[in-house]
Amino acid sequence: MTSKITTIPQPLVRANQFSIVGFVLLSWLFRNEFFLLIPLISGLLGLLFNFNPIMKIRKLFLKQNGNEYPQEDVLDQKFNQKIAVTFLAIAFFSFLLSYNILGYIFSALVLLAAAIALLGFCIGCFIRFQYITYRNKHKYKS
Repeated sequence: MTSKITTIPQPLVRANQFSIVGFVLLSWLFRNEFFLLIPLISGLLGLLFNFNPIMKIRKLFLKQNGNEYPQEDVLDQKFNQKIAVTFLAIAFFSFLLSYNILGYIFSALVLLAAAIALLGFCIGCFIRFQYITYRNKHKYKS
């Protein structure tokens, strides 16, 4: 009997957020969209195969057992990751196709969301909460 993972240790989530901020900034600094591929591919692997290399590497350096850290909800993180992957993909392909303004807009949006999350407010979690509240409120109005 296996237990389903419903939370992720906060240091792993923070590492993912830092990587998004860092690689977006590197892509801007060096004007090279290929830096966006690192968080994009890591995020895709996390969504498709539950294997995020950035989180796996960070997990190697945890000083305590994972469940001893503050936890983040898996469903919130998957929702956030879907948004981040989508925006990073749009940014990457926009830069690749020389639609630089669009690339900067979408990379800035994901950078801001990750930076704000590092400061303690999760925009994606708020959006998901509002969506679930709206859906449940209107589910019973038939």
